[in-house]
Amino acid sequence: MGRMIGTLRESSLHADLKRQVAQPGDLVEVPLDGYVVDLLRGDLVIEIQTHNFSAIKRKLARLLDRHPVRLIYPIALEKWIVRVETAGGEPLGRRKSPRRGCWEHLFLEMVSLAELAAHPGFAMEVLLIREEEIRCREPIHRRRRWRPREWRTCERRLLDVVDRRVLRTPADYAGFLPPQLPRPFTSRELADALDQPLYLAQKMAYCLRKMGALDLAGQRRRAHLYMARSARFSKSA
Repeated sequence: MGRMIGTLRESSLHADLKRQVAQPGDLVEVPLDGYVVDLLRGDLVIEIQTHNFSAIKRKLARLLDRHPVRLIYPIALEKWIVRVETAGGEPLGRRKSPRRGCWEHLFLEMVSLAELAAHPGFAMEVLLIREEEIRCREPIHRRRRWRPREWRTCERRLLDVVDRRVLRTPADYAGFLPPQLPRPFTSRELADALDQPLYLAQKMAYCLRKMGALDLAGQRRRAHLYMARSARFSKSA
């Protein structure tokens, strides 16, 4: 790895992912176009964002004016929850969360960046990971001071990268559409085909429309109907 320029305050998961992604010769935390980027590989800017895409929308749009950009986003396929009394304290217990992430959870965040997906210089790299979530029992500042201490997430740690997928075009994102969908389809039918909640299917349909991968095809009762813009957007076998 190239020389490090500065050290920014960052979460453990962000730092772990940076070490995982970095290659020999990469520059770390480089001032560029008024921002500090996580990694610079030649002309390629690599940014790591563990949540809240809206916070970096302006930064990515500005960087894309002059550089190709790859955004790294982790999704917890498996998560272990560790409870400690205070940050840095001894573990009080460790259990596996029943929640499992999947590729489609990308669209929960992608609503903020959907229009960037069609930019020729933008790519998204989604990582399915195993992680530890450290929860601390610390006081939450409320109006009523007598309220008992509550658990909150104080740290996330990378355990392993299980799989990765790079998305470069709207067709790549449309590849998440299940092949058994009717033509046209509603958000409810998409949710059923994915075996996911309706709100996730609605966000997915919204993103694919913004990217230009889906078109509105009328309504059925009060539900919008969607149609893939081209057969090439169907999920490959």
